Amino acid sequence: MTPVILLAAEKESAEVTDWAARIGWLVGLALFVALVYWLMREGWKWRGTLQGDLPELPTAPQEPGAARLTMSGRYHGSTTAGHWLDRIVAHGLGTRSRVELTLTDAGLDVVRPGATDFFVPLEALREARLDKGIAGKVLTEGGLLVVTWAHGERLLDSGFRSERAAEHNEWVDVINSMIKTTTREGAER
Repeated sequence: MTPVILLAAEKESAEVTDWAARIGWLVGLALFVALVYWLMREGWKWRGTLQGDLPELPTAPQEPGAARLTMSGRYHGSTTAGHWLDRIVAHGLGTRSRVELTLTDAGLDVVRPGATDFFVPLEALREARLDKGIAGKVLTEGGLLVVTWAHGERLLDSGFRSERAAEHNEWVDVINSMIKTTTREGAER
């Protein structure tokens, strides 16, 4: 018998990475992401242009009266009333931010650090309710305080979330009772 000698397979070198192709793909991906971001930004600006007929936001009066309720939390944006996905971006109403809400006999004062503050006069308030979502934010049922108000020729829904969600029910009750009282007084005149 003849001994069988097994020879090791010929050594192969590892495949060389094609750095030019890899860098080309990364640059292409970065350009694609930049294009998508630019298109989203242009869409946001175009929406603001389309909503240019919206008047300037009202500011709080010098003497708004004593605070009935106050709340700290988040402002999640405003939409056209009844259309929870039709975001309003004109005058900064589409900007999410922290919020300090104060309800007085004169109306609702919305103070937003880093964004435009605004005031909703009592006569402009139409309804307050608990809801589960507004453009860009969906929560559990009743997790969002939505205030409907008139601004110019439009009805808007603005969404707020308190740091303590248990406060929402009290806000809904007080705002709606103030609206009913104002409506009743207006009808009696």
